[in-house]
Amino acid sequence: MNRHHDFAAVHNFRDLGGYPAADGRTVRWGRVYRSDSLGKLRGADRERFRALGVRTVIDLRYPWEIERSGRVPELPGLAFHNLSIEHRPYDQAAQGPEVEVGPFLAEKFSEVAHDGTAEIRRALEVIAHGDGPLVFHCQSGKDRTGLIAMLLLTLLGVDQEVVVSDFTLTNLATDRLVADWHQKYPELTLRWPGYGRAPAEVLELFIAELTQRYGSVRGYATERLGVDDALVAVLRERYLEG
Repeated sequence: MNRHHDFAAVHNFRDLGGYPAADGRTVRWGRVYRSDSLGKLRGADRERFRALGVRTVIDLRYPWEIERSGRVPELPGLAFHNLSIEHRPYDQAAQGPEVEVGPFLAEKFSEVAHDGTAEIRRALEVIAHGDGPLVFHCQSGKDRTGLIAMLLLTLLGVDQEVVVSDFTLTNLATDRLVADWHQKYPELTLRWPGYGRAPAEVLELFIAELTQRYGSVRGYATERLGVDDALVAVLRERYLEG
């Protein structure tokens, strides 16, 4: 099956299925997706999205981002959750060329992981118990979305190397994300070469920090998010097969 779903205006929509996970099982296809903003769904894109049968959407953006850029269309039977996991806004496009992508974004990931514990925990609960299929997304589908994807895949028992590789797949959408930025802000200059990029170093540094502080990503989830064995068992029962 194809991991990437082609839309005209949504550039980073992909299936998390097929990855090898715990106990020799694999992540189910067609059950959980990650994406950039679904506020861009129009016309044929909207119908293509509807055909996937998605029942639950988790929007990880700030409410003001949703007001500015729009939210997923209101479709019959579609549950919508706005869980803004980031608490300290910043402008990636305004960073100078001297800012190193890996360390800078890894630090931002850590901020989100420690500021947004209540929202992250709630996102995992919705993923575990909400109607499926399900998609979670932010604006570019890279950082906030990447953090939730990393946690989910790790709790499902996917190896770190595979989790990091999934994160880097956003690089296939970088050119389109950058083009969108230029179209949206024609009067501005994009100063940061790292905009829209997802190098492996970001997640590697972030995971290393969590491991140093909590022993493992699972240790972070347990200590800071209150994720217990029961929630992990529900996630694995729902999203693994084989």
